[in-house]
Amino acid sequence: MQHATETEVTEAAKHIRSLSNALNQVLFGQEELVDLVITGVLARGHILLEGLPGLGKTELVKGLSRSLKLDTKRIQFTPDLLPGDITGNPVLQEVNGKREFVFQPGPLFTNIMLADEINRASPKTQSALLEAMQERRVTVLGQTHQLPAPFFVLATQNPIELEGTYPLPEAQLDRFLFKLEVTRNNVATLERIVMHRELGMEPHVEAIMNAETLGSILDLVRRIYLPDPVANYIARLVDATHPGQSAAARGIRYGASPRAALSLASAAKARALINERPHASFEDVRFVAGAVLRHRIVLEYNARIEGLNQNDLVRAVLEEIPFQASATPRTLQPS
Repeated sequence: MQHATETEVTEAAKHIRSLSNALNQVLFGQEELVDLVITGVLARGHILLEGLPGLGKTELVKGLSRSLKLDTKRIQFTPDLLPGDITGNPVLQEVNGKREFVFQPGPLFTNIMLADEINRASPKTQSALLEAMQERRVTVLGQTHQLPAPFFVLATQNPIELEGTYPLPEAQLDRFLFKLEVTRNNVATLERIVMHRELGMEPHVEAIMNAETLGSILDLVRRIYLPDPVANYIARLVDATHPGQSAAARGIRYGASPRAALSLASAAKARALINERPHASFEDVRFVAGAVLRHRIVLEYNARIEGLNQNDLVRAVLEEIPFQASATPRTLQPS
């Protein structure tokens, strides 16, 4: 595969900056969050946005879909939602004089699926997304149906402390490239919102690029060069999240999977392109590490009792693991 050239990177970065400017006009005061959302999309990943109601999670996703001119469908997840309500169902119809079941695609067949308050649906309905998120297809009654390309799931969820929520299973969390935390606004941002927004009115968003332009940028991300030392750093970071492999992992029960390593690599490449570089760097990996790893590690009971959370342990791993220590991934050998 031919590596990305400086000219290609510069041209793509112009479109990305325009997209960033548009989204920052949708969600005020959340520049880093917008940056990470764009990074996740360019890495072809699914994104989970967690935060209290009313912070603008849904508006951000809707603004993204309008900016990219992609087909978008929204599903409001509720406890009574069934798997077929998402994937689609076979319907009995008359075809050529015979009555037979014909598959009717559900709202999952789109480019961007906004899964609103995903953790209010039952685990059975949540699991209906597993195949779609990993393989970009769904299987109903033994028949496989390919989803449109590109396909992204951007899900919002309320903190699990709120009533009427079901925690997402680890297998599904692992299929989200990023888990991003949407925090409340400061006073200056709240004043700006009050001055420039009206209740019930959606912000106007111009189309920045079409599906063809986005497709060429997504292909370019894959051609961003990943140097061997950076790949080694990714491997050592993921290895260090497992018990016994680092001091920071003492509070971790289960570490990140190989999918996390692939996610770090893809996100680092996307971040490099955003910064107009044809190669990924250690700093790119560090920037996306929290978003990639925080939902992929499971804490020990004692760590939770001590008040630690996944963000604390990811920061500890990043502090402990140097950029370049050896030519091979760091793994502690049993004594």
